Amino acid sequence: MVAAVLLAAVIFYALFIRNPRDDGNYPAVPDTPAPAPHSGLFVSDHGSLEFNGDGETIIIDFDPELAELSGLPEGRQEGTYTFLSGDLPPHGSFDIRYDAAHEICITAGESTAVIDLGIVTEDGTVEKSLQMVTPESIPMVLFKDKKPIAVVFELQK
Repeated sequence: MVAAVLLAAVIFYALFIRNPRDDGNYPAVPDTPAPAPHSGLFVSDHGSLEFNGDGETIIIDFDPELAELSGLPEGRQEGTYTFLSGDLPPHGSFDIRYDAAHEICITAGESTAVIDLGIVTEDGTVEKSLQMVTPESIPMVLFKDKKPIAVVFELQK
């Protein structure tokens, strides 16, 4: 009886009380070190993301179309970013390393946007999975009239 109560308590704690935000290092591959933060200029057909390597600050430069789709300002803007897990009940979305992320949250000026990370297949479906974001590529999915639009930012070398 005591063992059953202890087991129930441990399960309850793991599912409902322990906050997954506790350490933020949830690897895509278990027991691997966190990848280094992005650094450098990432370019797409609709703008750029410039990372200085601190894991927090970003300079975005979006054309009018990308600004409208994302809800962020157009032109060159300084801001902050964090990669997010995506909605994981019961705790919701939380900060996570980029190789396990399903979203990116960017704040520039007075605007904040949470943007899906993934790819759009030829038939128009959105695929999200671990390791979509790499040190050289950040694939975003935005929506226009409920249709997904892929915007892939690639590191310029």
